[in-house]
Amino acid sequence: MSTFPTKPSLRHTVSSWNSNNHQLSATAQQERLVSNVIRQEGRSLRSETNFKTTWDESDTRVRLKDRVWDVTRRKDELEICARKVDEEMEALTLSKEQTEHALAATVIPLEAGGECLTLRDGRRGYELAHDTVDKQLKKEVGLIESMQEALQQLIDKAFEHLCVLQEARHELTADLQNKMDALDIDMSCLSLTVKSSQISLKTNPTRVPQGSSTPQEWVQFSQYNVARAQEAMQVSQQMREDMSLTRAQLQNDLNAQHRATEFAFRKRTHHEDQARDELEWQIRHTEDEMAEMERDIIDLDADLQAKTASLKLAHTRLENRTYRPGMDLCRDEVQRGLVNEVDQLEATTLALKKKLSEAQHSMQKMKLHHSRMLENHSRKREALSLEQRSMTTRSRLALTACTKKTPVLLVPLTNSSGRSNL
Repeated sequence: MSTFPTKPSLRHTVSSWNSNNHQLSATAQQERLVSNVIRQEGRSLRSETNFKTTWDESDTRVRLKDRVWDVTRRKDELEICARKVDEEMEALTLSKEQTEHALAATVIPLEAGGECLTLRDGRRGYELAHDTVDKQLKKEVGLIESMQEALQQLIDKAFEHLCVLQEARHELTADLQNKMDALDIDMSCLSLTVKSSQISLKTNPTRVPQGSSTPQEWVQFSQYNVARAQEAMQVSQQMREDMSLTRAQLQNDLNAQHRATEFAFRKRTHHEDQARDELEWQIRHTEDEMAEMERDIIDLDADLQAKTASLKLAHTRLENRTYRPGMDLCRDEVQRGLVNEVDQLEATTLALKKKLSEAQHSMQKMKLHHSRMLENHSRKREALSLEQRSMTTRSRLALTACTKKTPVLLVPLTNSSGRSNL
């Protein structure tokens, strides 16, 4: 009887089979237990992370809103401060222009004062005197020159401080622009959601950018810009007050000096009129006296000629009687009378000659003094003419005073924000 060949195979026992089934069941039960724990933990983790993510996103949104409010508040402060700086720059520019107009208004008075001094230097002789008018005119010219120097210094200081205000305005504008840009960025971030199309993963988004500042530095920077601008505005306000006070004080001093000079001119002109009138009176009376003296000299000369003829007659009679012969050559009454007559005539002739010489000498002195008075009268009239020309020259000051009431136009400014032209 033949036998079947057996296949080589691994046979397990029933107990191994039971053990394997039991192990499979136990393993499945264990895996389900582990899976259940993992599922519970996953659900808990999902719930927790979802809550955390929602909370963090809400907290970030609140922080963004707070930051937007802070930036907006700072932006409003900067805008208000920048607007005040612009107003102060316009006010300082207006004050500077008024000072420039005041400086320009001193040109005509200075020219008038110099022209008056030049005109009065044309006086001649004793009329060229260092009088009160000269003193007041020189004082006025010196006052105007010092006034011009003071006003120019104020203008230079105002220009320099306008540059300071311009720089402060530039810093405010730059800070304000940064605030507006940051506000736009934060508002854009606030508007983003998880469904926005602009969101994406970025490379190393948690890095600290170079040049980052701390919140304290951020606040201090804006506060410093505002404080710097406010300090510059306070200095500008004080400068405007000083400029206004200085202009008023200098104008008052100049007006007072103008009045003093005008009074000196009027007083000097009055004295010169009196001196001219007095000299004209003296000239008229001197001319009358010269005419009288001329007639008296003619009469004296005629009388002297007559006395000379009488003396010749007496001399001839005496000489002829010396030729009487003998005892007839007698010193009779006729002889004594003729001698007395000759003595009297000689004394009379001598007195007449002396008086004629005195009259002629007085006449020459009066003529010489008359010519001097005429020359002095001509110089006085010339001096009065120069005084009148000086007063006419100073009449331009009244026209200048009238034009000072013309309103000063506001000159535009230029600053970093491009509001206007400086």
